[in-house]
Amino acid sequence: MKIVFFEIRPEEESLISSLLKEDCVFVKEKLTKENINLAQDAEVVSVFINSKIDKEIIDSLPNLKLITTRSTGFDHIDVAYAKEKNIKVANVPSYGSVTVAEFTFALILSLSRKIFEAKTSVLEKQRFDIANLQGFDLNGKTLGVIGTGRIGQNVIKVASAFDMKILATDVKPNTELASRFSFEYTDLENLLKNSDIVTLHVPYFTENKHLINSGNIGLIKNGAYLINTARGELVETDALLKALSSGQLAGAGLDVLEAERELKEEAGLLVSGEEKIKDIKTVLEDHAIMNMPNVIVTPHIAFFSREACDEIYKTTAQNIKSFIEGRPENLI
Repeated sequence: MKIVFFEIRPEEESLISSLLKEDCVFVKEKLTKENINLAQDAEVVSVFINSKIDKEIIDSLPNLKLITTRSTGFDHIDVAYAKEKNIKVANVPSYGSVTVAEFTFALILSLSRKIFEAKTSVLEKQRFDIANLQGFDLNGKTLGVIGTGRIGQNVIKVASAFDMKILATDVKPNTELASRFSFEYTDLENLLKNSDIVTLHVPYFTENKHLINSGNIGLIKNGAYLINTARGELVETDALLKALSSGQLAGAGLDVLEAERELKEEAGLLVSGEEKIKDIKTVLEDHAIMNMPNVIVTPHIAFFSREACDEIYKTTAQNIKSFIEGRPENLI
């Protein structure tokens, strides 16, 4: 059985090979129509979030039987079309719930205590001075948690340790969780109006694209902060830029951007024709946001700890093994 892994770093190859006693092909780049020949005759393809597996890609791989993504989210895969073609799709349902929650608070604390401004002052300006570096305590502040799945639950646990007040919203409220940590569920509008910090922890689907948008971002209280470690498409970039520029939002911590895929391929955008004009606009807006002094942007690394990566590899290997044995696991 031919198994091809895309978006694999060299140091990952030996670990995957030790977990999966099969002949595997490893490709550093993401899967595209330009390099799809590397997956010809493949029955199993493993990808990460930057490989867009659409109808064209699927139709180009006639022997494909399993797509396994090394992520929880699967918005980069046309799952419906894969199912039409009788191709199984598996993911890693849980691997970074603690990891991403910890990173969420790394962003929150970096903003609340002006850690990056302090580092810049000391390192670049050679100033050991507290001027303009006063931050604020998390104790007593209200954290608005959008999504209380595995990651959101761990965020709430950490917030409780800081004695923060918590508001949450979710399509499926967890009453036991709310009782245990003494918080209340509310609707999105009320959460935005009453939170000092708003943090996103929901999966991305086309139905919730721009969950935070020009129509509701104005509800966020003046001086609040926005944290996004989920998916960039959940926040309308134009609305975010305006809220940050006007001072309505005091700052933002962003591990994801709406145009992060395009940011990696900016040169290609310039020769892609008129259909990419909207993408170019979003890329430019993302650049403006990245250059703001009150914004911390990281390159989608909230999941990227040793422990989380080990779990990703183990689960992916198990997904492939169980499929070969005729008992597929973690199917979407």
